[in-house]
Amino acid sequence: MLKVHSRCDLSCDHCYIYQHADQTWRGRPTRMPPATVQAAARRIAEHAREHGLPVVHVVLHGGEPLLLGAAGLRDVLAELRSAITPWARLDLRMQTNGVLLDEELCRLFVEYDLRVGVSFDGDRAANDRHRVFAHGGSSHDHVRRALALLRRPEHRTSYAGILCTVDVRNDPDRVYEALLAESPPRVDLLLPHATWDQPPERPGPEPTPYADWLGRLHRRWVDDGRPVSIRMFEALRPGGGGTEAFGLAPADVLVIEADGSWEQVDSLKTAYHGAAGTGFDVFDNSVDEVARHPGVAVRQDGVDGLCLTCRSCPVVDRCGGGLYAHRWRTGSGFDNPSVYCADLLRLIDTVDAYPPPTPAESGEWSATSPATSPADEVLDDLATGHGSASTLALLAATQLSITRALLAACRDRSGATAAWDLLVHLDQAAPEVVRAVLAHPFVRPGLVHRLDSSVLPGLGAAVDPLPALAIAAAVRAGVPAVLHVPVRADAITLPTLGSLVLPGLGESAEVTVRPGGFQVRAGSVEQMVLLDPLAPPSTGWLPTRDVSVPGGPVLLEDGDPYRDCYGQPVASRLEVPAARALGRTLADAWRVVHRDVPAHAAALDGGLRAVVPLAPDPARPLRSATARHAFGAVAVTPHPDPETMAVLLVHEWQHAKLGAVLDLYDLVEPGQGTRIRVPWRPDPRPPEGVLQGVYAHLAVTQVWQSRAATDQPDASAHAAHFLAWTRDGADALLASRSLTAAGERFVAQLRHALEETRVGSR
Repeated sequence: MLKVHSRCDLSCDHCYIYQHADQTWRGRPTRMPPATVQAAARRIAEHAREHGLPVVHVVLHGGEPLLLGAAGLRDVLAELRSAITPWARLDLRMQTNGVLLDEELCRLFVEYDLRVGVSFDGDRAANDRHRVFAHGGSSHDHVRRALALLRRPEHRTSYAGILCTVDVRNDPDRVYEALLAESPPRVDLLLPHATWDQPPERPGPEPTPYADWLGRLHRRWVDDGRPVSIRMFEALRPGGGGTEAFGLAPADVLVIEADGSWEQVDSLKTAYHGAAGTGFDVFDNSVDEVARHPGVAVRQDGVDGLCLTCRSCPVVDRCGGGLYAHRWRTGSGFDNPSVYCADLLRLIDTVDAYPPPTPAESGEWSATSPATSPADEVLDDLATGHGSASTLALLAATQLSITRALLAACRDRSGATAAWDLLVHLDQAAPEVVRAVLAHPFVRPGLVHRLDSSVLPGLGAAVDPLPALAIAAAVRAGVPAVLHVPVRADAITLPTLGSLVLPGLGESAEVTVRPGGFQVRAGSVEQMVLLDPLAPPSTGWLPTRDVSVPGGPVLLEDGDPYRDCYGQPVASRLEVPAARALGRTLADAWRVVHRDVPAHAAALDGGLRAVVPLAPDPARPLRSATARHAFGAVAVTPHPDPETMAVLLVHEWQHAKLGAVLDLYDLVEPGQGTRIRVPWRPDPRPPEGVLQGVYAHLAVTQVWQSRAATDQPDASAHAAHFLAWTRDGADALLASRSLTAAGERFVAQLRHALEETRVGSR
């Protein structure tokens, strides 16, 4: 590790270089002089030659290495390459805060095959808790711009990943989502540097807050299918391999400071002043001499170099005693367990509670991954207009993960511990059942409304959703249970099953799951509900109704109270003839989609699970809608024409898919005040609204072009109309400079798909 610049342009209060015990930086030169660079390169080359090393890893570090500028960095890189590559392959890395990153530097990194890790702590609130300028200003936008540059196709090979320092006061779900949105090849999670003398902050009464925080992030990561490599979690698996912080692999890091001093790993600066020093320098001492220093040698001894407590621990091969610096205590030195020992033990239990990844998962983000990231592949796939089955499955899985995170947040505000315990039990005993209940499109709106009723106004008073969810899962699993379930407007709604509407239920009712159904008691009201369709109908019970369509059963959802999340009036429960008529139209419309645009039909089959009827409006007979929090559902005004209904379904499902994408990736630069004129609206629209319109109109264009190919009346005119709308909207978006790099790539690919569609229709 070469400390090529010993100052920094940020003033992070958790920085171990400037803010912790060691202050040796004060007496060192601001930048590494050329003579020191030459001496360092010669020492590294000497070591590689004498030991026949096939590869050496050199990390440019600081301070902030970008303060050298492009010319200064080029000099360092050229010297290293010239001296070392005759003897070994040179693996060049850099760790930076990213603030000064620009296109010139990115081109330099690509030229020298240098891979860049960026320090970034997540969403704006998390990142700016510590990573700020000396005047207190935010670094968040600067770092995101740097990450966007590294994501560009021409720079992607230089993007090594993100280093995120954990702060348990931050929201782990928001941090996870912010990290994932930057499409990193790898994420390193770093426990904040601390010792027994200066222990880590532990807000709240929980004994293992870091394990709890990381455990929540780990569960989210696993539920999402491990979409990115997270080194901490992988290292803690059995056989996961050692890192500096975990495992028993020998320490293999030496530091060359800006003045040429050899030092031990620089995290030791958190222990005491001078802790990392060796007394050696590159002018007079070789690598082998430094490696024999007692502080370095003890870290080559594996388990024998650990304290008695660690040597007797059953998971010592996994944690390896934790980071060496975190063991420091005045009086006993480093002969102690990590100050995070209890957290590491609990975190290992969390990692062990989940099955190991599949080979595809474990290999997806290797160090030799291609320049196109999985995020790029998802966006490119969806930019075709429809998306593959695997992409639809990914969107559904990540939406379910968001629902689970919201459920956990509701648990924190709920007094229904029995309901939570029942859900946890069922999630282990009948995971498919719990998954089916939580994937119901209107579970998430209910959770969001419970957490913040201002997000979905007009839904009435929020009630605790946990008991109803637990009872619904228990009924589906056939597991006996008794819970008190909140009543809303004389009704108890069990998602995926139906609603029991009985006057006099009050505010809460006792619900007992019994074989074949459930029993409800509230005051003088007592009702048994049998779910067997052959049993006599139960008083007040309004079951959900399925529609059989080519892709499988789809729910006709006209009973769940949270279906009223579209900002448009929803229909009350349909009478049987009206429900049957709508069901026939939907089935016929689905077949029309299969006829016209089979790829879009496959996307419908893969994700659309519920249709909500909107209330009729003579002034707008063709209303339709989606809601960001109700993935898997669309809302439509019942219409007798299946050809028309087919267009509505395809159009709205585009909005639902793109909404799920926007939960994962930032396609529009945050904080945009831009307004864009589009041909389909009289008022200028914000960029995200234009993006939604363009994506929906692309699919509608493809429907009408398919119909035009079979000479359906007026289809050519409709196709030309929507083609012009889509093209003009995409061009306006690209010209607005309001998109992120991922957004620009997505719209450019979409524009390409549009032109291919146009050519194919000639």
